[in-house]
Amino acid sequence: MVLMEKTVLTVSEAASMLNAHPNSVRRWADMGLLSSFRIGLRGDRRFRVEDIAFLVDSWNRSKMPE
Repeated sequence: MVLMEKTVLTVSEAASMLNAHPNSVRRWADMGLLSSFRIGLRGDRRFRVEDIAFLVDSWNRSKMPE
């Protein structure tokens, strides 16, 4: 499966893209660092690829030397 073809990702897929543990992705969403929305009766989280790319871009900008 190619993740970039999807526009909405599960917690596991987002964690894979970010090279992080799924619990870290959930925590970042709870903290407001990563936008997410809930679907279904269970309230499963979903993440947009654009939001993940924005988070990665902001991390990369913060690591750039001045």
